[in-house]
Amino acid sequence: MGILIVDNSFTMRKIIRKHLENGGYYEIEEAVDGEDALSKLQDVDLVLTDWIMPNRDGLSLVREIRKSPVFKNIPVIMVTVEGSQAQVLEAFRQGVSDYLVKPFKGPALLEKVRRYYSG
Repeated sequence: MGILIVDNSFTMRKIIRKHLENGGYYEIEEAVDGEDALSKLQDVDLVLTDWIMPNRDGLSLVREIRKSPVFKNIPVIMVTVEGSQAQVLEAFRQGVSDYLVKPFKGPALLEKVRRYYSG
């Protein structure tokens, strides 16, 4: 399928989508939180998730993905305002593949996406 953007902010989902489309990625699905994302993981090749969300946050989503025999190998990039060293380290301990702090530039996002997904 492609890339799953998980963020409770409609605006942020649209910003990320625009950067991805500008980079040539068009197979994009969106989820409003981690709970919604879990129902959309089938055929996903890469997850871009925020950390702070209602219902199920990004870190909880990562833990669920990593313990799933079906989805555990899907790369997950955390895209969040949470940028302290302790938070970044915790995210990597929980299984994120990469980390990008908001606000970000389009080329920085695309560089990280290209590490894990060719489209």
